[in-house]
Amino acid sequence: MTRRPGRTLRIAGDRLLAAIRDLGAIGATADGGVTRLAFTDEDLRGRKLVHDLMVGAGLQTRIDSAANIIGYRPGQRQDLPVLMLGSHIDTVPNGGALDGAYGVLAAVEVARALNEHGILLSHPLAVVAFNNEEGAFGTRGMWGAHAMVGALDESDLTAADDRGRPVADLLTEMGGDPGRLDQAVWAADEVAAYFELHIEQGPVLESGNVRIGVVEAITGRSTLDVTVRGKASHAGTTPMELRQDALVAAAQVILAVRDLAGRNGPVRVATVGSLSLAPNAWNVVPGIVTMQVDLRDVSESAMRQAAARLRGEILEIAMRTGTAIDVAGQNSVPAVSCDLGLRDVIAAAGESLNLSHLTLPSGAGHDAQVIGRIAPIGMIFVPSRGGISHAPEEHSAGDDLIAGANVLLQSVLGYDERYAN
Repeated sequence: MTRRPGRTLRIAGDRLLAAIRDLGAIGATADGGVTRLAFTDEDLRGRKLVHDLMVGAGLQTRIDSAANIIGYRPGQRQDLPVLMLGSHIDTVPNGGALDGAYGVLAAVEVARALNEHGILLSHPLAVVAFNNEEGAFGTRGMWGAHAMVGALDESDLTAADDRGRPVADLLTEMGGDPGRLDQAVWAADEVAAYFELHIEQGPVLESGNVRIGVVEAITGRSTLDVTVRGKASHAGTTPMELRQDALVAAAQVILAVRDLAGRNGPVRVATVGSLSLAPNAWNVVPGIVTMQVDLRDVSESAMRQAAARLRGEILEIAMRTGTAIDVAGQNSVPAVSCDLGLRDVIAAAGESLNLSHLTLPSGAGHDAQVIGRIAPIGMIFVPSRGGISHAPEEHSAGDDLIAGANVLLQSVLGYDERYAN
């Protein structure tokens, strides 16, 4: 096997699309979606398919102690750290066939193209299918990626999922080893860089008729639990001016959240997507409302500013409505910037293929933002039809999927050429 210029090298597009169809059939739902949750039989079947594809691509395969599937390809220089590609194959309930899975299958196809054309990189190459990115059954999201950077807590292993099944048992069933999680950890000097190819999951590329997205940063996320306590009372006999209506107060909180984003707000997006009320009866003034607030931005300071502003406005809402409103921080995921050098490599790859490109942030979380703790990261997006994801309607055109995989291939070649010395 020799290393020679690969500027005209392309992946096998039909083979990539066939692999996407085959994996999408595992867990397929009647309305065109896919339910392939981590730690299920469907996940095991999907993992076997990916493992077999890695073997067919000439990769040396193993399952690490965190149940990540890793395909390895030696490089010319074993003194160089690994160039890593990856994503995940698990889905949300009734999700789409592309989120995560596309990135894994395209990475496998990149390795196969290199193998079939006799191109040996200077860097070793690793293709990773990360375990449980979506956080199935109440488990921690991006589980395999967190394990790889040594960021799991003891509670992540000793806990049970929403079904009451111990996570340690689930991990064992997937081929992992809960007693040796430390062996899944990669040191910073072991990974040269990490590339992840993904559908955009948003409308920006499609609306701009742009073929490739060069991700500048992966949005951070801050989640707040808000509880509004008023006084439940009879809807027919309690005068309006004497009510302590928790839902009315909650509605004002929701509007305050909305105003945290946009022209006058500090963050890029702000959402209330979960809300419940009690006693939840048509003829009772609501006494308690709980909701979750989701704040996202590429700036940590912006998210802190938004949370502080919301807390101040909530105090005023509580006073106006005669309610008590508690705010608790549930969890946060820091924003991660993509490496400038890798962004340049991706942009150059797109240009070499005559594909238009645009720099944009990622509004969704990805394994890449966790791997960013130990290595430079770069992310490539392709358009999503209608910006829809995590739903049966999730779709990207075949030509775009093939184009994105070719950008990934050329990015790998470009990175190896630029950074091997």
